[in-house]
Amino acid sequence: MKRVHRMPFGAEHGDGSTAFRLWAPAAANVDVVLGGGDRERRIEMTPRGDGWFARDVDGAGAGTRYRFRIDGDMAVPDPASRANPDGVHAASAVVDPAAYAWHDGAWRGRPWRDAVVYEVHVGAFTPRGTFDAVVERLDHLVDLGVTAVELMPLAAFPGMRNWGYDGVLPFAPAASYGTPDDLKRLIDAAHARGLMMLLDVVYNHFGPEGNYLHVYAPQFFNPAHQTPWGAAINFDGERSGIVRDFFVHNALYWLEEFHFDGLRLDAVHAIVDDSKPDFVTEFSTRLREYFAGRDVHLVLENDRNEARYLRRDAAGRPILATAQWNDDVHHALHVIASGERDGYYADYEARPVERLGRALAEGFAYQGDASPFRGGVARGEPSADLPPIAFVAFTQNHDQAGNRAHGERLASLADADLLRALTACVLLSPQVPLLFMGEEFAASTPFLFFCDFGPDLAQAVTRGRRAEFARFSRFGDAHDIPDPNADATFEASKLDWQDASSPDGKAWRAFYRECLARRRRHVVPLLSRIQHGGTFDVDDALLRVCWSASDGTRLHLVVDLAGSARDGIALPPGDCVFVSEGVSSAGAKASFARYGVALIVEHAS
Repeated sequence: MKRVHRMPFGAEHGDGSTAFRLWAPAAANVDVVLGGGDRERRIEMTPRGDGWFARDVDGAGAGTRYRFRIDGDMAVPDPASRANPDGVHAASAVVDPAAYAWHDGAWRGRPWRDAVVYEVHVGAFTPRGTFDAVVERLDHLVDLGVTAVELMPLAAFPGMRNWGYDGVLPFAPAASYGTPDDLKRLIDAAHARGLMMLLDVVYNHFGPEGNYLHVYAPQFFNPAHQTPWGAAINFDGERSGIVRDFFVHNALYWLEEFHFDGLRLDAVHAIVDDSKPDFVTEFSTRLREYFAGRDVHLVLENDRNEARYLRRDAAGRPILATAQWNDDVHHALHVIASGERDGYYADYEARPVERLGRALAEGFAYQGDASPFRGGVARGEPSADLPPIAFVAFTQNHDQAGNRAHGERLASLADADLLRALTACVLLSPQVPLLFMGEEFAASTPFLFFCDFGPDLAQAVTRGRRAEFARFSRFGDAHDIPDPNADATFEASKLDWQDASSPDGKAWRAFYRECLARRRRHVVPLLSRIQHGGTFDVDDALLRVCWSASDGTRLHLVVDLAGSARDGIALPPGDCVFVSEGVSSAGAKASFARYGVALIVEHAS
């Protein structure tokens, strides 16, 4: 089976020739430059109007290196390059996507209600840090109960190491991880094991090094809107239609040519767009229409808590986005687990158990409520009418570890018994759980912020990182903060898989396996029938959450976050399908050891 996504730009390999196309509205003329050194060929491209240049070239087969020379001066890589083997400043390479023979023709995806997501940074997941090395760990994930692997962004970035959010060539998988065909083999292998594959994509900015669009296509940006990265990407100004097409085709490319099952859109709140329909709406609509009849999952990161993007149709199917990362669950949970109150955690300092309860029951904790962290500005929209699977819950992710000065994971900050109780809340609630790589065995390694910029930018990033944390006395000497550009910082962030075989690591893995097995057996069968949010109650850190299914079945989560044993806890009627260690019940009353958890299914009469 072959899979090819045809695009209106870039290098399209065909029978005997390759079509080269570039949108360069600021250029008077453009050449495509093939090869290099003494074998370099410069071929003039034909203007096609509206800033487009095109040329079909015979003999430019797969592997041919090429660049675009702008007005006889600067030679730049293809912004729609399918591969840039020698880095983002070097030539692109022609790729023949039809050369890869897929083996997953029987794969039809999985419904979102099955999702248990595992977030992976390809470079830090294994010692080798490659696509091929991820394949070797897939069986570990299947054994754990994971059903979906979410790769952090793969778009080619400067240097050899990066989180991925500094990508500048959105169609080219980072060469340090392997070739495009290596990535396809990983996806093939995942599908053979029943695992969905999701990809994190960044459409709100380009990285600060290696983006040459401003040279020949300044219309790609809209100076009327400024962002932390400079002028915003042009989603709403003159000629923004071409810019929108660029990113829509990027999504179609990953979903069609690489057979990903879904995308996570990074920080859509940072997309500045005053048009109607806005980009997120148009993007989601076009993808839904293109893949009608296929399960494609679109997950948002959106600090604005805009429930409008998560609405369902009469049959319960997503109209636009499938789900959103639920930061409210994480932030409330983190305050309970760590006691920290800095930054955005200030919004959860007051009544954190209540905030957690509302986020688990209704989706967002902030549904138009005033945010103290934002100076009292209202944040969010009502979400209680949405199904729980419209939200992705987690105890940690790449941001919440890596944006700390020393990259500490939650297991190093929280009481182990409390963390187990909070983890059970995430894994057993009807929201979609997400795990960050290594949390299932309480990884001892940090996840630090790392990058590999050129010298001038590297120094600026290091100074900026240390200045950011110098304001916080608890971090001590800011010069002790690891240098993001040092190779040692990246190496320290790689998982140590010996942790998974330690006594503590084995105990944590057993706990995750048990929770996910109970979820699969007792929670997942209810998810298609839980069509809206639930109710919650808090009494002295005893949290009760209840979700009702359309047939009258109720799912109850009871968790004691007070930290001391208590007796005589009233349990709702039904089958107690999960209890944590130290919980005992006699009829309708139970005794909880510190941080006890019970999950109860109350069947319809």
